[in-house]
Amino acid sequence: MNDPVLGRLGFAERHLSAPARRVLERLSETLERDVVPHMAGAWDDATMPDAVLGSLVPLRLMDPEGVEESEADSSMFSGFRCFILARADVSAATIYTAQAGLFRTTIRHGASPEQAAQLDPLVRSFEMRGVFCLTEPDHGSDIAGGLATRARREGDGWVIDGEKRWIGGADAADVLAVFARDEADGQVKAFLVDRHDPGVDIRIITGKVSLRPLQNAHITLRGVRVAEERRLQGVNGWRDVAGLLRRMRSDVAWIATGLQAGALDAALRYTAQRQQFGRSLGGFQLVQEKLARMLGNTTSSLALVAALSANQDAGSWSDESSALAKMVTAERARETAALAREVLGGNGLLLEHHAARFFADAEAVYSYEGTHEINALIVGRSLTGASAFA
Repeated sequence: MNDPVLGRLGFAERHLSAPARRVLERLSETLERDVVPHMAGAWDDATMPDAVLGSLVPLRLMDPEGVEESEADSSMFSGFRCFILARADVSAATIYTAQAGLFRTTIRHGASPEQAAQLDPLVRSFEMRGVFCLTEPDHGSDIAGGLATRARREGDGWVIDGEKRWIGGADAADVLAVFARDEADGQVKAFLVDRHDPGVDIRIITGKVSLRPLQNAHITLRGVRVAEERRLQGVNGWRDVAGLLRRMRSDVAWIATGLQAGALDAALRYTAQRQQFGRSLGGFQLVQEKLARMLGNTTSSLALVAALSANQDAGSWSDESSALAKMVTAERARETAALAREVLGGNGLLLEHHAARFFADAEAVYSYEGTHEINALIVGRSLTGASAFA
């Protein structure tokens, strides 16, 4: 394999079956043919092209044909899926993972078995599109104790009041998985809110300089009524929410790793064709040093996330492992994307050469699904046994 990243250590061959690798190869081909050509314009216009999900949904990446169900549902397969998506474009990876990762994880692990059996097929097919609504205008890193959205029981249902912010893909979702604090017992619970329910207002956040094609929303809920059967029965406190986040952070670490591979791809393409001082840019020592650092960052990140997913598939899930992977890969993504932009010089600022997208998008990945500092405190707590959270 000539792939500069996956081919060096045989990651895919070691961790995935031949049918699973073929699915990912089709995904990569589809992205290059049908998605990547649209993304520079989409980034400039701050719009998500229909071609993104229009091309990806028919691939059935959540239940791919020919792949055993146990492997299709594994952390390893979903991780490599995130990697391939992010290698092409981080907004495309994020919008797909909003459904396949955040929302599906909420349904599969936050619902009762009966609810999951009914809803999961709709999620896999995109017949029901949903988003994960946890972050609030005034509460992000402190959401565990600060979550302000409230739910109160009235008769055979609930009434929800509050606000959510930075919810990616909410403008196109059918269902909002809203986390709210029960006024009766103070515990966090989760509700499936129809986006068209009375009292739901969704406003797109404008002016972003990262993940521009992905539409993030500010959601206001005022007196929104939700039936009890729309409450996810497996979420009855913050411990349950933390269990969901533990699973989601591994996907983000894989996205951060794929971002690095995409930045390296862009740098390699450019240095191969760019001439300076009468010779190929790729033949200069300082350029090669930067490329080597980029490959080192990407390869070490891939080794870390592959080890994380292998442990998870063996049944070992821990907050500190997911937090460590997200913290390290997102930090490396920042450096790798900056090096790619640097190698391209002034042209690194132009969307047509691709590196600019990865450079800007690394900032969003660095912050979402747990900031560097919060993840460091989770890891530090595990190392010392002492919590440094305020």
